Amino acid sequence: QLQLVESGGGLVQPGGSLRLSCAASGFTLDYYAIGWFRQAPGKEREGVSCISSIDGNTYYADSVKGRFTISRDNAKNTVYLQMDSLKPEDTAVYYCAADQYRRYYCSGYVSSYDYWGQGTQVTVSS
Repeated sequence: QLQLVESGGGLVQPGGSLRLSCAASGFTLDYYAIGWFRQAPGKEREGVSCISSIDGNTYYADSVKGRFTISRDNAKNTVYLQMDSLKPEDTAVYYCAADQYRRYYCSGYVSSYDYWGQGTQVTVSS
C-alpha cells in the first residue's frame, strides 16, 4: 500500500524554524517528483515547493522563496521542507504529494500529483 506520512509540524513563534518530513512507505520515492502544498482555513490548497526525481530540480512559490528549502534523502525514502523565518501567514496544514509521471522537473499544481499524505499542522503565532 502506497503511503505518505508528514511529520514535524507544530506551534512556532514568528521568525522561528521548523523542518517537515515526508516519509514514504510501500514505494520508493526515487522515481517520483515530490511536492509540498499547504491549505489555510477558507483558502484553496496551494503549491509551496517541489523537487524533481532526476537532477533535483526545485520550485518555490514566491511567498516562500529564500525562506524555505526542499531536499530529498533517497536512502531514507524521505523528503524534507526546511522552513525558516516563519511568518503568521505561513500558518496552514501542510501536505506532501507524489507525482509518478514527471522526472526532470516538478509541478506546483495540485492536479499533477497522484498520492497525498494526511497533512501536518503548522501554526506561526506569538
